[in-house]
Amino acid sequence: MNETSENIEARKPFAAVVGGGPAGLMAAEMLAPHAEVHVFDAMPSLARKFLLAGRGGLNITHGEEFASFINRFGDAREKLRPALEAFTPQQVRDWAAGLGIETFEGSSHRIFPRQMKASPLLRAWIQRLGRAGVSFHMKHKWRGWSDDGGLVFETPEGERRFRAAATVLALGGASWPRLGSDGGWVPLLAEKGIRINELKPANCGFDVTWSAHLKARFAGAPVKSVALEFGGTRIKGDFIVTETGIEGGAVYALSAALRDEIASNGKALLTVDLAPDRDEARLVHDLERPQGKSSMANFLRKVAGIEGAKAALLREAGPDLPWDPTQLMKRIKHLELTLTAPRPIAEAISSAGGVALDALGTDYVTSIPGVFAAGEMLDWEAPTGGYLLTACLATGRAAGLGAVNYLARTR
Repeated sequence: MNETSENIEARKPFAAVVGGGPAGLMAAEMLAPHAEVHVFDAMPSLARKFLLAGRGGLNITHGEEFASFINRFGDAREKLRPALEAFTPQQVRDWAAGLGIETFEGSSHRIFPRQMKASPLLRAWIQRLGRAGVSFHMKHKWRGWSDDGGLVFETPEGERRFRAAATVLALGGASWPRLGSDGGWVPLLAEKGIRINELKPANCGFDVTWSAHLKARFAGAPVKSVALEFGGTRIKGDFIVTETGIEGGAVYALSAALRDEIASNGKALLTVDLAPDRDEARLVHDLERPQGKSSMANFLRKVAGIEGAKAALLREAGPDLPWDPTQLMKRIKHLELTLTAPRPIAEAISSAGGVALDALGTDYVTSIPGVFAAGEMLDWEAPTGGYLLTACLATGRAAGLGAVNYLARTR
């Protein structure tokens, strides 16, 4: 039976989204009204990194003023600006509300789902995409293109190929590879002439050469209510002493600058203020109190609140603590840690590097016609706190809309 021209015209084009994380799902959402959308993912289920990141309380976005928000993306901010202005943090909250997910703003201006979990949001989102006609293909690992331009996938049943009128790649970076984002796409795009900047760890911990005593006694211990300073930036917060060094929120906020300093000079000197709520004059005054028969450990605990891991860090800088109040104050408020290397990218929360933003069109199209890229596989980085997810959603949305426009032009 021959098809009429009307039937051919009515058929929706085949659009492929490779990668089933937040960026890929958002691209699929944009494409769904205009194409027959198929989402492919290498893992047995969708958005595994998103789910794991959301177990302890999902930061869906951040509520600070947009001028400050956009600056969190550093050198990539102007390239990302159109996508982020088109899908602002408030619009992220509105989008979540459309899925039945109520959000609230915490004291740090981070935005959380009321349920503090990622799974209800993901479940509602997948259901809505399914109702819109999106098909999901799990355990499909992308292996590049065939000679005739088809997408090639490795599956448990063998190789499968699909011809797509438009493709959005949302394959993630290279952090947490056990959840699917292993950076295996890099050579596949590089051989097509797409410029890829080296993938590097972001929001990561760092190596410090600890003494055997500190590692044995304090590995895993939190260091709370401190301030970290590097390169003119001061961050108040907490971090954790690990067997190999340090990690945690305050460290992650400085990780890009620390990583780049180590790459240039082989090390980075991080300044730690162990008593950030006392200025130098007040701390000296407190340390001038009579010491009596107290040991140094008891004296520091009583007058300065320095004990446990904080006291261990003080002694790590030198076994003999000065009794002189001014010198002791300087040790407490200007403690230097020598960082020797970032932790491996597989341990990092996110990654920097990837597809160069200036190698993409304004609609996130690559140099291959009809092939778009989005999410963490692009070369941008941001701190934790909702920025990462917002940019993944925003770039996924922009790439999806770019693919929609491409399909409209080429039909």
